[in-house]
Amino acid sequence: MAQHFLLSAASRTLSLRSIYKAGEDAAHATFCEMRWPETDGEAVCPQCGHDETYNITTRRKFKCKACAHQFSVTSGTIFASRKMDFVDLLAAIFLIVNASKGMSMVQLSRDLDCQYKTAFVLAHKLREAMATEVHTGEVLDGHVEIDGAYFGGHIRPANAKADRVDRRLKRNQTGKRRVVVAMRERQGRTLPFVAMGEGEGVALAVENVSRTATMSADEASHWDTLHDGWMVNRVNHSEIYSDHGKHTNMVESFFSRLRNMIEGQHHGVSPKYLHQYANHSAWLEDNRRTDNGTLAHIVASDAMGAPVSRNWKGYWQRAA
Repeated sequence: MAQHFLLSAASRTLSLRSIYKAGEDAAHATFCEMRWPETDGEAVCPQCGHDETYNITTRRKFKCKACAHQFSVTSGTIFASRKMDFVDLLAAIFLIVNASKGMSMVQLSRDLDCQYKTAFVLAHKLREAMATEVHTGEVLDGHVEIDGAYFGGHIRPANAKADRVDRRLKRNQTGKRRVVVAMRERQGRTLPFVAMGEGEGVALAVENVSRTATMSADEASHWDTLHDGWMVNRVNHSEIYSDHGKHTNMVESFFSRLRNMIEGQHHGVSPKYLHQYANHSAWLEDNRRTDNGTLAHIVASDAMGAPVSRNWKGYWQRAA
């Protein structure tokens, strides 16, 4: 029997020990290389685009020789106004990509020796950067599987049987239940969306699946409309899971990872942030055969290329 990729030495090309052993200067140089790959890490002014700068070593900043604008390697990126050391940022990226089923923020805060809120916001910034690779704007093609899975909204039954209510009725529900509709190419990308009902997946398929593609779905009645635009294979899960190539096992694999992430690591997430975790799980699923060093390199590059987050900056915690 062949060895699983995650058990092989090929999957381990970076370690936490090597990150901290290299030190702060090496971590800063790594971020510079990710931010300005076209100049091999030499600073380029984000304001005027001039590539000649002064190096202010005492503050790890640069000053443009043309416009005198001062900036750092994280200015204008998702890590703008950061306070953590670069070696800790690099370690956080490594820890998050190294966890194949996600990592709890309590564990991340303990590993980095920071507050829970700091770890929570940092992880969500990284998930926002990952989402740029998940939602690229390109339509799915080839053979696409579509399905939905419900998350959240659990209602704890009352202690006494006489006080229990019918949790199936809408008036007794919390309103926090959401469905993740996922479309996945076989041997390709995974594209998740958060919706109120699984039937909304038909409209999402119209926008995100090529008309030349073929599709697979289960026997839920709302998928009947898909036959108007695509050739669709249907499989009745009450009778069989795979019928001579007709199955939705690939998209179910994504849901398995997402459920393990939410129930096993985070123990429930707010519907406000469910799309972040779905994108994180999709990114992990699409890169499951990539070594951890390359994964960290990809996320660091995405973070350096992502603009300042509008959801995770300033007084984001206020209800207003």
